[in-house]
Amino acid sequence: MENLKLKDFVDYKSLSNPTFSPNGENIAFNVHSVNLEDNKYKTDIFIWNQIGGIKKLTWSSDVESFFWKDDRTLIFKSFRDIKDLEKKDSNQPLSPYYKIDIDGGEAQKAFTIPLNVSSIYSLNNDNYLILGDFDQHLGELWKLPEDKRQLRIDEQKEEKAFEVLDEIPFWSNGEGFTNKKRNRLYIYSNKNNDLKELTDEFTNVISLSLSKDKTRALLICSSFIDKMNVFNDLFQVNVETFNLEKISPIKKFEYSYADYVDDKIIFLGSDMKEYGVNENPKIYLSHDLGKTYVKIAEPDISTYNSVNSDVRFGEGRSFKVDGEYLYFIATKNYSSDLFRVSVDGKVVQLTKKEGSVDSFDVFNGEITYVGLRDLYLQELYKFTDDETKLTGFNQWVNDSKTLSKPQMLTINTEDGKITGWVVSPTNLEKDKKYPGILYIHGGPKTVFGTVFNHELQVLANNGYFVFFLNPRGSDGYGNAFADIRGQYGSLDYSDIMDFVDSVLEDYPAISRTDLGVAGGSYGGYMTNWIIGHTNRFKAAVSQRSISNWTSFFGTSDIGYFFTPDQTRATPWDNQDLLWDNSPLKYANKVETPTLFIHSQDDYRCWLPEGIQMFTALKYHGVESRMVMFKGENHDLSRSGKAKARIKRMEEILEWFDKFLKKQ
Repeated sequence: MENLKLKDFVDYKSLSNPTFSPNGENIAFNVHSVNLEDNKYKTDIFIWNQIGGIKKLTWSSDVESFFWKDDRTLIFKSFRDIKDLEKKDSNQPLSPYYKIDIDGGEAQKAFTIPLNVSSIYSLNNDNYLILGDFDQHLGELWKLPEDKRQLRIDEQKEEKAFEVLDEIPFWSNGEGFTNKKRNRLYIYSNKNNDLKELTDEFTNVISLSLSKDKTRALLICSSFIDKMNVFNDLFQVNVETFNLEKISPIKKFEYSYADYVDDKIIFLGSDMKEYGVNENPKIYLSHDLGKTYVKIAEPDISTYNSVNSDVRFGEGRSFKVDGEYLYFIATKNYSSDLFRVSVDGKVVQLTKKEGSVDSFDVFNGEITYVGLRDLYLQELYKFTDDETKLTGFNQWVNDSKTLSKPQMLTINTEDGKITGWVVSPTNLEKDKKYPGILYIHGGPKTVFGTVFNHELQVLANNGYFVFFLNPRGSDGYGNAFADIRGQYGSLDYSDIMDFVDSVLEDYPAISRTDLGVAGGSYGGYMTNWIIGHTNRFKAAVSQRSISNWTSFFGTSDIGYFFTPDQTRATPWDNQDLLWDNSPLKYANKVETPTLFIHSQDDYRCWLPEGIQMFTALKYHGVESRMVMFKGENHDLSRSGKAKARIKRMEEILEWFDKFLKKQ
């Protein structure tokens, strides 16, 4: 066995989007890998079936998305034609689709849609419902002759010396400037090469669910001018007449998912009245297509996967109706699992092993999913009464690399138990002292668990104890536990410091004088907060952080609604409270050498949040360093370009080695 290396993640495989064929005999899924030379991620389609096992279907590594056309045919989006690539490079919106037989043969061009398509749904007779980008500045380019589309784009290029902003949010992390841009619903006929818009230019379609007979669709939409509201609406589309009807059974409500169960509508959401924007959704049923409704379940779990890991790439479904059940992924305690709810409101947890179900599909009760188990990276599984692993793409990691299994440690508070873990150095020697690093997750409504995390394992393989926890504010333990609105830096800070004390008591091999602290997003906020309130840490790494709630309010893509919700204040009704809860206020008390890591295109926690704290520390004579990554966003540590991820981790290791290891 050899030590896990920083660059080993380049050889990991990530899996996503497992999807049964219409007859249920085959499972298609994506496999993602890193091409370090091109500094890009590669994606191909694989097939699994009971008889033949695993087969690689595409070899060009340029698949963007796929769906089943029939039992033997897949259609996938890909830019592999030179002319299409040239149009893409010139910013002309288009989405080329290819079809391929799962029994082999070359992929053939199926059709090209003159839009940047985000989602596509196959109807009957070669018709498709499409969610595609619409930019009001460019207008309906697809209605222009092809030769005039580029002229219009070139005209816009001349205006790129400036951006016009007249609404909020005006940008979005990972998407860039979004002012007057919407995700619109279209219907496309391949037979006639005809495209028609079904929603207006101010409506953003968040999700779409198609009825089993493909005659109706449910849309969750946000329509706005000037300011996007935190609430949204539910619409129904008659696919045969193209009639669009707003149904919204509950007003002033955030719909998180909606679908058909036979002739009924099942939907999830929250009015945010009790716990704000992070409130866990309730489950409702409408027997009359939205006219009336009844609440059927209130499981007090977040219906998404919030388990932290940095070895995922790609997406897949987290909801699916099959028969009389809605299946969904939810986070409970420190794992994400698969649940189902029946129309009578009975919620059943299906998977129960520690870890993470990342995406899934279900066909007539048969389940497949991509998951993280123990210290194994992502693989494909099937589930009946128990799970069966179908792939072994990443088995080599466990067979050849030294890994450190997280050991659980719990502490008691006045409000209950706090759960955390300690990862020991892989080269642990008796009677030797080792430096320790406290790691704080983002969110705050996410969780740490026992799944594989490359960054933490690399630190352990470099001689560090790493300890991490789920303080109050974390996901997985119910609404009340996650609710720290107006209490950032108090309840959570107390939990974190108590946990550190407990770790040091239980692990005497950790040097009390060689401690570091690190975290990103909310974890970056808490890192900034901690160094302003205690000097027990000899080094800190603050990543994609918040330092000033007032500037965050006006610059973050979520700032204008997240700040008043989480702090209970705005700059006009309680500026003192915002300042009191801003780490920047306490920067004059900091003595801890701190490395700041930020991305230039992070529009969630924008670059000035890190710059302000870095400047304050430099002003007060504290040793500090800032590394800014160009072309990266809030997700640098998880899905940033490989070379940037390597540089980031090198900076972290060098910083901690400098201050925590005896020279």
